[in-house]
Amino acid sequence: MAAGIFALLDDIATLMDDVSTMTQVATKKTAGILGDDLAVNAEKASGFASSRELPVLWAITKGSLINKAIILPFAFLLSAFAPWLIIPILMVGGVYLAYEGAEKIYEYFVPHGEHEKLESLEKLTNEEILAQEKKKIKSAIMTDFILSIEIVIIALSAVATEPLTVQIAAVTFVAFVATVGVYGLVALLVRMDDFGYKLIALGGGESKVGEFFVLALPKVIKALTVIGTLAMLLVAGGIFVHNAHSIHEMVHFIPFIFGELLVGLIVGAVALAVMKVVHILKGS
Repeated sequence: MAAGIFALLDDIATLMDDVSTMTQVATKKTAGILGDDLAVNAEKASGFASSRELPVLWAITKGSLINKAIILPFAFLLSAFAPWLIIPILMVGGVYLAYEGAEKIYEYFVPHGEHEKLESLEKLTNEEILAQEKKKIKSAIMTDFILSIEIVIIALSAVATEPLTVQIAAVTFVAFVATVGVYGLVALLVRMDDFGYKLIALGGGESKVGEFFVLALPKVIKALTVIGTLAMLLVAGGIFVHNAHSIHEMVHFIPFIFGELLVGLIVGAVALAVMKVVHILKGS
């Protein structure tokens, strides 16, 4: 009896050691996309009234957890029974991310009426502000869904040769970190100014560090907007470059990540043009 218990404990210890090792491997593999995820979601979670930032971020976080709960079982089933479907799904997600990135660039250079309306929240009613919040939360959760697919698939590919139990434990851990870790950092970023104001108050109205945090927040948000847009285009371009041999051959001579960025821009521009045509046809 005692020997059986010790053997069971030994098996559990071996399994946990395998899970720990494979989790490290999967985390390293997804480090780049997690960085992109942080930039994209920080940009998505910004632009709200100060009192609404944390409630909105919590709503996006809950949506992200639901995304992971949906994606993980399907990812394991696809990996086991229909692995050929994974790349087409990734590419559809890549088109969506490229479209989001291209749309942001288009709106920056060609702002439309709705964009101008969003710039002055003071003129909006509470109902209009809440409607904008819901729209932005929905967009953020959808973008998180696409990025989550990419994270889960990359993590799964890193442990594909391991037993199913190890795959499930390692990939689930990475998915959990992708939500809790990323959105925890996003929460810290968007509350920088509040932290700065508290430091100023504690310093009797003066605090160089507090002033730094207060003044830095708008610059950080602007930087994250740019980084988040580039991240979406890079992730989208990377999906096509790494999974379509013909596209890889077309851009392999372009140094560093500029090839992936170029592909993301082209795919995004085409997707944006198609959507504009669709909207025009709907309007007519």
